[in-house]
Amino acid sequence: MRWFDGHCDVLYRMWKEPNKHQFYHEECELDVSYHKLMAGKVDIQVFAVFIPPKVAVRNRREVALKQIDLFYQNILAKSNKMKLIKGSFITDRNDKRIGAMLALEGADALEGDLLNLRIFYYLGVRQIGLTWNYANEVADGIEEMRGAGLTEFGKRLLREMNKLGMVADISHLSVQSFWDVLAMPQVEIVASHSNSFTVCPHKRNLTDEQIKAIISRKGLIGLTFYPPFVAMKKQHVMISDLLRHIDHVCALGGGDHLVFGSDFDGIDQKINLLENASQLLHLKEVLCKYYEKSLVEKWAYTNANQFYSRVLAKL
Repeated sequence: MRWFDGHCDVLYRMWKEPNKHQFYHEECELDVSYHKLMAGKVDIQVFAVFIPPKVAVRNRREVALKQIDLFYQNILAKSNKMKLIKGSFITDRNDKRIGAMLALEGADALEGDLLNLRIFYYLGVRQIGLTWNYANEVADGIEEMRGAGLTEFGKRLLREMNKLGMVADISHLSVQSFWDVLAMPQVEIVASHSNSFTVCPHKRNLTDEQIKAIISRKGLIGLTFYPPFVAMKKQHVMISDLLRHIDHVCALGGGDHLVFGSDFDGIDQKINLLENASQLLHLKEVLCKYYEKSLVEKWAYTNANQFYSRVLAKL
């Protein structure tokens, strides 16, 4: 069974702790490493470029470029075992390389300039999370008390992203920003790492109305493994708790739009027996116990394959 993981922060950890993490080392401490991806039978991994809010605004573009440089130098250049996905999704089962997609988690690195968008596009970025919780030149995030929406630059950014064939990630957006994005009909949308608010009422999760809106736009909903987003106030979160989110999204009609976005290397709490990429096998085992294999295959890979093949085919 093939597997797609729509979100990890391994590049951030490699930047934050230089010279500590060797992606191809068997004893690597990263949640996502080559050997762990192989053990978990992951075919496609999305690598997010995350810039922590403590980084000065004037330095955020530089930090993003450094993380992308780490990706090229320490992941792509060191081995032919990974393949960067730019214009087509990997569908050839004879290609044994793991596919890698680049994404920005927060548009801060663009510095309010569409030229920077195109530069990151040329470097291989194909997906942009518009904010990370707080406000930037593009939109307000979910932690902003004022709850404002898209800026005029944000709207111009989305139009340019659509021309380039890029995906807008709406995880972390304020409620108003979310609906402002949905009001732009040509934008390709994913929520790379967000769960159901009805099941777990954390403000980072999606309401039923938001889930239905993503479904109506043929977007993706990436269920994530961060315990506070899975089951609030529960000391030991289990894989079975994640199944409640699957059931609810499917009940809303989202079975063809459901994927997973682990957030590995970006979370300090873990679901029991789902603590790194190698343990995706545990998730597969549980899913196959409760659901038909054809459904599990859709959620694990096929839904993502169909979405990104359609969007990236615009290039």
